[in-house]
Amino acid sequence: MRFRVLGTLEVRVSGERVTLASPRQQRALAALLLSPNSVVPVERLIDALWEDEPPATAVKQVRNCVSALRARLGEDGAAIVTDGPGYRLQADADDLDSLRFRRHVAAARGLAGQAKFADAVDEIGAALALWRGPALDGLRTTTLAGRAAVLDEQRADAVELCAEWRLRLGETGEVVRELTEFCGEHPMRELSHLLLMRALAKEGRYAEASTLFHGLRRRLADELGVDPNPELRRLHEQILTEATADEPEPAPEHHSFDRAVTELAEAVTWQWRAEAELRSLHRPQPIVLRWSARRGNPRGELDDIAETFTALPVPQLVVLGEPGSGKSVLALMLTLDLLRARAAGGPVPVLLSLASWDPRRDHLDRWLATRLADDHPALLNTREYGRDAPTRLVLGGHVLPVLDGLDEMPADLRVAALDALDQTMGAGRALVLTCRSAEYDQVVREAGAVLGAATVVRLEPVARQEAITYLSARDGRDRWGPVAERLRREPDAALARVLRTPLMVDLARIGYGRPGADPAELLGASDVEALEGQLLDSFVPNAYAQVPQPPGRNPQTSPSGRYTAAQATRWLGFLARHLERTRSRDLAWWQLYRAVPAWTRSGLAGVLVAVFFVVTGWVDDGPALAAIYGVSFGGAAYLTHRFGRAPEPLRTEVRFAGAARKFAGRFAIGAVVGVLLGLGWSLATGLVVFLALVFGLVFAVHVWLAKPVDASRVSSPRTILRNERTGAIALSVSFLVSLGLFDGMAFAFTANTRFLPVLDGRYDLALAVAGGLAGASFGWFMARGVAAVSYGLAGAIAGGQVFPPATNPVLPFVAGVCFGTGIGLAVLVTRAWGNYFVHHVWLAATGRVPWRLMHFLDDAHRRGVLRQAGGVYQFRHARVQERLAEADQEEKP
Repeated sequence: MRFRVLGTLEVRVSGERVTLASPRQQRALAALLLSPNSVVPVERLIDALWEDEPPATAVKQVRNCVSALRARLGEDGAAIVTDGPGYRLQADADDLDSLRFRRHVAAARGLAGQAKFADAVDEIGAALALWRGPALDGLRTTTLAGRAAVLDEQRADAVELCAEWRLRLGETGEVVRELTEFCGEHPMRELSHLLLMRALAKEGRYAEASTLFHGLRRRLADELGVDPNPELRRLHEQILTEATADEPEPAPEHHSFDRAVTELAEAVTWQWRAEAELRSLHRPQPIVLRWSARRGNPRGELDDIAETFTALPVPQLVVLGEPGSGKSVLALMLTLDLLRARAAGGPVPVLLSLASWDPRRDHLDRWLATRLADDHPALLNTREYGRDAPTRLVLGGHVLPVLDGLDEMPADLRVAALDALDQTMGAGRALVLTCRSAEYDQVVREAGAVLGAATVVRLEPVARQEAITYLSARDGRDRWGPVAERLRREPDAALARVLRTPLMVDLARIGYGRPGADPAELLGASDVEALEGQLLDSFVPNAYAQVPQPPGRNPQTSPSGRYTAAQATRWLGFLARHLERTRSRDLAWWQLYRAVPAWTRSGLAGVLVAVFFVVTGWVDDGPALAAIYGVSFGGAAYLTHRFGRAPEPLRTEVRFAGAARKFAGRFAIGAVVGVLLGLGWSLATGLVVFLALVFGLVFAVHVWLAKPVDASRVSSPRTILRNERTGAIALSVSFLVSLGLFDGMAFAFTANTRFLPVLDGRYDLALAVAGGLAGASFGWFMARGVAAVSYGLAGAIAGGQVFPPATNPVLPFVAGVCFGTGIGLAVLVTRAWGNYFVHHVWLAATGRVPWRLMHFLDDAHRRGVLRQAGGVYQFRHARVQERLAEADQEEKP
């Protein structure tokens, strides 16, 4: 008898396969085979046979199952013996493939220890040949998964051992061939990537080795928040050195720019490949999307659209379709196909949503360059990629824009947008554009002859048989039989008309593919609009259906069970309504403040800042000064947020390399500011020197917030928030420390020199001018014009106040802490993260968004409710957003 667990579970007797009668028998045998020659307690068998709560008769049923299993195995069933508290399967290495695998690996290690690497490779090759797929493929219950994963890990170790020994033998080609596929299956294994990089470097394929390293570094940072191990980093530096030495005198700037193109292609590939996997565009077999040209007879399917595009005489393609017809999916898959077929030096297809473009304000090329910089901030790193790399990429023809959703732009911008596209792309530049058919026809009627050289194709409705095949792919045809019969019998009924778009077909599968749901419920609707509404309304509840989660689940990569369908519907409805009101499809965390009325958000900032200045003034000289300080600085914060320009996030990361010269320059500027403040308030020489040192350090540390250096990493909402939070907190803390320290020292040690006193000596015009200039500089640094005027007035009003010196040594400390905190908060709320934090807390406290909003949005992305486009989220489809917004509006009193 032979048992096989390295793949699907198999039992063979005399070469004939034995079929086990039930899944429980398979699980029981698998549990015994995973611990051969060891006692498997009945309790473990119970866990293997039942995922959920076992029945009261579980012990008896396990005994019956083992008895039936013995009978099924015949004479060889005697190998399963009762032993104390459980059962033991007696097997030797010839009976069980996992034991044979371990025997081969042990022998291979022994041969390698004797430096017989060729024999070791043959031996470990025999071990790997036993594998037919993941251990116990298709039979992994929660209990079995952990032990099966141990076998999978042993296989991975064996693959890496084989590759290491092949490298010693100089078989780099075999290593590249085997590890390329293996690294794709195991994208986080550092040793595999190290070995593959070595093999690529030995073959002179330095660019591929570098690309492999950057991909691994991005994944490790995004998933685990760590860098590759030191050995990998050293190897990468060595590869770069060897690559530079081998190249025939490249111009440094040109070389770095070429690297920008390569890394951009890699980043876009990883970005949209991951998005396609999250949207399950390949599972089950996707709906067949067919298209036809408006002129001529070309027709085809989604799989051949890339080939069709590359064969066009003018590489311009306009894709039209009805709402939910699959235009965005086609754009995504076309982008990936073009990336796969991209020749060295060819343009990089970049998929972008048009919803954020205002053609009246931004030239198309400027907008494209801005979007590249937003999604790949490292491109702005002049030292790494040359000057203004995003603009050079666009103007140099290195970017093929795949522009999705002309119809998702505000209606009053579409004509201007299409006209701008025609003017910019009219010279034959490559372009892909998607739009709803009706909206495109309307824009063309208003704009006249535009994009005359472009090929216009239209996505056709989903064929009835394709819809039936897709719906029944996972659940079998019996459950969907009544629906299939209705589609065939009544091709023009409401059900058939609704299921002509991939969106509605997919929503039907999501809603009625669950156990217990009856697809026959779809037969009751006679109105198209009502049926579409029914499917749209069911989407979020189905996406948040509560299902048991297995132990050991990675919360960073799996949907959370913490959110109920009712909560998700309420919060997503509010966010959808916010986007509809702002005429946007991009859900950007730094624009959440727009969901709060203008007077409320300005008031929140003003009150928050004013509180600490009130305390400062009270400590300094009582309630009158408290009122002056509070009104001055609170009013400045209110005006800044009411009329100033909204902050954008800082796309930076902490980096120390190459910052010494800039650090020294900033330190000198800060030291000068400290000296001027100390002298202006008549502080002692020692205190002035101390202030100079503090201000110098505070000004200098900001140079460590620099542009990233790796263009292969794509911005995501989380990475942008993380980097912005670091910068905002660092900035606010530096102001808190420096100005808080100065205020406390001025209060405690000033000589109270009067320069131009007025109002009976309670106000000094010279100090007012100094305070006004300092406040204006502070406001200009934070938010430019409005803030400069507002904080300049606040500084003049508050800075000119004359109050008696401190009589209590504690008071200067309290005043300094409160003043510094007020200044720090004023800085924080003018940065994107601080602005977001304040308004997020307000919205969460009023129940309109969850407290852990980014976690919720990330969870919704993994569930397929949202999609990710660079640094922003979008609802899976515009119709989902519109429907949720309508429902949210209807629920309001």
